[in-house]
Amino acid sequence: MDWTALKVSLWLALATAAVLLPLGIYCARLIVFGDFRGKSLLEAGLTLPLVLPPTVLGYYLLVSMGAGSPLGQMWERLTGHPLAFSFSGLLVGSIVFNIPFALMPMQRAFEAIAPEVREAAACCGISHWRTLWRIELPLAWPGIISGMIMAIAHTMGEFGVVLMIGGSIPGATRTVAISIYDSVQAFDMRAAGTMSAALLAFSLATLAFTNWLARKRLQALA
Repeated sequence: MDWTALKVSLWLALATAAVLLPLGIYCARLIVFGDFRGKSLLEAGLTLPLVLPPTVLGYYLLVSMGAGSPLGQMWERLTGHPLAFSFSGLLVGSIVFNIPFALMPMQRAFEAIAPEVREAAACCGISHWRTLWRIELPLAWPGIISGMIMAIAHTMGEFGVVLMIGGSIPGATRTVAISIYDSVQAFDMRAAGTMSAALLAFSLATLAFTNWLARKRLQALA
């Protein structure tokens, strides 16, 4: 087992989930409750990573974060380090390609909230923020947790985008998925098998937990 690569993967997954928690809630509520022009285009853009090939997404991320891009140049002036092929760049890419995995369960959870509930809160004079904290989030929490779990699981197993924008720098951008690939390239099938089994067990556990949350949500609504 490549413990260093596992540590990088875990830190990346947790950091991605921490950023996507408020971002996903905001975007989900904007799509569900918002009424504005370009709403369908925004939703399509946020879910685009689901259908876009990882290498294509990784290419555009690499170009946008490279040393010749405005974002890459600004980051290097501020930090003194390049954004591409760094953990920070890997985190940016991870957030982008994980947005739909966090967003969609949250969106479905907010859609399941009856409009009458929000209307009653407004009639009672409850503020926007109190409605969110006291009514919407408690009702939508299974979808929010499911979104976080899916984002973490997808981050742990992502390969194409990670390879394109992070490479395989030990202790910085080399994740478990990249380590498995490197092990196979080196004909170290035992190491590759061990890490693959670990990812398989982790993915199975996260999916089982997500399905359990979905059933609990249905039981609560019944």
